[in-house]
Amino acid sequence: MTSLRLCIRRAPVQEPDGPATAVTLRLPSDVDCIEEAVALLTYHCTTGARTSERLRFRLQVVLAEAIANAILRGNCEDAGKCVEVRAILVPTEVRLHVTDEGPGFDPATVPDPDTPMRLQEAHGRGLFLIRHLSDAVTFTPRGNSICITLRRQ
Repeated sequence: MTSLRLCIRRAPVQEPDGPATAVTLRLPSDVDCIEEAVALLTYHCTTGARTSERLRFRLQVVLAEAIANAILRGNCEDAGKCVEVRAILVPTEVRLHVTDEGPGFDPATVPDPDTPMRLQEAHGRGLFLIRHLSDAVTFTPRGNSICITLRRQ
């Protein structure tokens, strides 16, 4: 496995609810990058802020699932496409935006993996996990960007 160098950018931003920090990462559509990206983003989203183990766990899972979905489903592992992750850090919450370069999708058409006929399927649980571990989840109209909110509680 080759070692990749992922570059995080941090910048102060002004949000409607006050000053915040933006953390951005652009990564290639390569599943081998997911673990490193999640580790870097988790570190930068939690350093210097009140962070419970519960929040750290939720952050790691939703990041891994959202990035994996963007690479596998959105970009179809196309090496010419990238995934951009942007985290807005405010004292009360972490807001994540994961965007791929794919055509998008309608999240309402994703079947519930919790139904008896879908329990044995090996895929289809990413959005389910994201929705259940997050405080809020929205999608852009095009459907190629997910916005996830995690409260710092």
